[in-house]
Amino acid sequence: MCNCHDHDHEHENEMRKSGVSRRAALRGAVVAGAAGVAATVAGNASAETANPYADPAEPALPPSDMKLDLKRAALVVTDPQIDFLHPDGVTWGVIGASVEEHNTVDNIETLFKSAKEAGLTVAVSPHYYYPTDHGWKFEGALEKLMHKIGMFDRKGALTTEGFEGSGADWMPQYKPYINDGKTIVTSPHKVYGNDTNDLTLQLRKNGVDQVILAGMSANLCTESHLRELLEQGFEVAVIRDATAAAKLPEGDGYLSAIINFRYMANAVWTTEEVVQKLKSAS
Repeated sequence: MCNCHDHDHEHENEMRKSGVSRRAALRGAVVAGAAGVAATVAGNASAETANPYADPAEPALPPSDMKLDLKRAALVVTDPQIDFLHPDGVTWGVIGASVEEHNTVDNIETLFKSAKEAGLTVAVSPHYYYPTDHGWKFEGALEKLMHKIGMFDRKGALTTEGFEGSGADWMPQYKPYINDGKTIVTSPHKVYGNDTNDLTLQLRKNGVDQVILAGMSANLCTESHLRELLEQGFEVAVIRDATAAAKLPEGDGYLSAIINFRYMANAVWTTEEVVQKLKSAS
């Protein structure tokens, strides 16, 4: 009688030897179909307008009057993690095109670097799933998908075993900024928003009420953080080219987000605008 567990173990070893990781195989199996339609979604958007994300020529909403004050500001980056931002991440097949289009990875690094140089408080709000989180009795569509593909999985809350280089780990180029002993790493948010973690507490304790918001992904965790921070009385500028989102048959997440950013945020800036504002305010 075949021992399936042993067979699976041998199969995984064979995959490692051939240079194909289990995560890469999972990613390919789950997102291959969606990746194919992403190009179609982008193509349809391009056919309608040269740039579907461009600001309206004649906006109806009043312009931003937010002025950056370094004494009370912080940079907050949501989910600066491999599963969202690296080709080896489990979502790259549906999110990679948006990440590359907006130069998201480099822009987030520029924000980290500029904020550190300006002496700003910096916080990251990560997404982690522990084994106990896989016992949830009900989930939304994307929660089901994230759990299915092992997104942001960690061995447990009190161990870093297997964390280094995993999908839950930081992007390698961000580690010097995040691991400098000064950056606030909040407790994990479990669905999308920061109402379930200690970000608000950490910002308040640092005298912060102005937030430069960036990270992943635009219409999910980043937008949810925007909404909660606004509800908690923070003044928030979202950095439009330091985020990105999935393109699926259900819709373009980035287009959804950029519309809501314009409606709700105190300001919608680019990375370059933030760099200049930090230099001017220093």
